[in-house]
Amino acid sequence: MTRSLAAVFAHPDDDAYGVSGSVALLAGGLELTVVLATSGEAGRLADSSLATPETLGRVREEEDRASWRAIGITPQRLEFLRYPDGGLAGVSSDELVERVASVLAETRPEVVISFGPDGVTGHGDHVAIATATEEAFLRSREASEHDDAFRRLLRVAIPESRLERLGERLREHGLEPLEPTQPFQPRGVPDDRIAVSVDVSSVYAKKLEAVRAHRSQDEMVDLPSDLWPMLLGEEHFVLGWPERSAGAPLLRSVFEGLPTPGRSR
Repeated sequence: MTRSLAAVFAHPDDDAYGVSGSVALLAGGLELTVVLATSGEAGRLADSSLATPETLGRVREEEDRASWRAIGITPQRLEFLRYPDGGLAGVSSDELVERVASVLAETRPEVVISFGPDGVTGHGDHVAIATATEEAFLRSREASEHDDAFRRLLRVAIPESRLERLGERLREHGLEPLEPTQPFQPRGVPDDRIAVSVDVSSVYAKKLEAVRAHRSQDEMVDLPSDLWPMLLGEEHFVLGWPERSAGAPLLRSVFEGLPTPGRSR
C-alpha cells in the first residue's frame, strides 16, 4: 500500500527538521511531494568554501536533494518556487496560494504538512507559507473529485513541555534557554493541542544525516551534541483540518486513523 504526503515549507532544511523522521519511517511505501517557497539564499553561510552569497540558493537546493537521499527517498516532486528568501510576506497571497494549490492538485496527497500560524519560530516566511498552504489545501480539497485526497492538514509544532525540558537541559550545560518571545526562536504550543506525536528515534541517525546534509547552515553545531536526540527524536503536529474532536486519542503516525486509499496511484 502506497500513502501520499506533501510537505510545504519556506526554506530548504525546514522539511528536514519538520518531517524527515516521519518520512523515513514510511519511505518504503510513500509518494512524497515537497514544495519549498524559497531557496534559502539569505541564510547563514557556515563555511565560505561551500558557496558564495551569489550561489547559496543553488547550493541549498542541492543540499535539500542530498538531505532526502540521506533519508533513502527521492521525492515524487520537489518544487522550488524561488521566491525571495526573507520576502515571502511581500509576495501576493493569491499568487502564492495558486502556486501551492497547482502542485497539490497535480499530486493529490492524502496528508499535507506545513507550519502553523506562528510559523514555529515566528519567521515571516514561515507564517506566509503556512497561511498560503492552508488556503491551498482547502481550495484543493473542495475542487478534488478523489475521496482519498486531502484527508488531513497537519501543522508542525513543539509541545510546551518539550521546550521546557530543552531549556532545563541547556541550563545544565551553562547555556541560556531558548526565549520564545525573541525573533526566530521556537514557540511552544500547549501539549493538549498536539494531535500527532511520532517517535522517530528508530530513524534518528537518518534524520540527523538529513539535517546535516544542509552543510551551509550547520545549525546543529549551536547545540550540545548530547541534546541532538532530544531535538530530533520526535516529531509533533497540530491538526489543521479536520477539526480535532474533543477527547480524540493522540495519534502516533501522520496517517494513523485514515482509511486505506482506494485508488491506484
